[in-house]
Amino acid sequence: MRKDKKQVIGEEIGDEPIKLFLSVEPADATPPSLHKLVKAYRGLRIDDFERFVGFFVESGYDLNAKDAQGNDFIALIQDQRFAEPYVDVIKAARG
Repeated sequence: MRKDKKQVIGEEIGDEPIKLFLSVEPADATPPSLHKLVKAYRGLRIDDFERFVGFFVESGYDLNAKDAQGNDFIALIQDQRFAEPYVDVIKAARG
């Protein structure tokens, strides 16, 4: 690839496809807020995840939701290789 060409991986997605992650519901006892965050983390690039968190908060979902073992979103993903920027987004959104 030429040096003056920027590599583009994936297409920019609009708000509506990002908001679809707000509609996913858990099939088990996982709190809906936690389930939505995990699904968005798995399915969105960091820039899109950051936009998702804005919609998530606007919709009144809980950034501090915990599973039955007391794990919140950060505890569930923090040991994963690419988790750091996602953790930073959640920490910033929590204030």
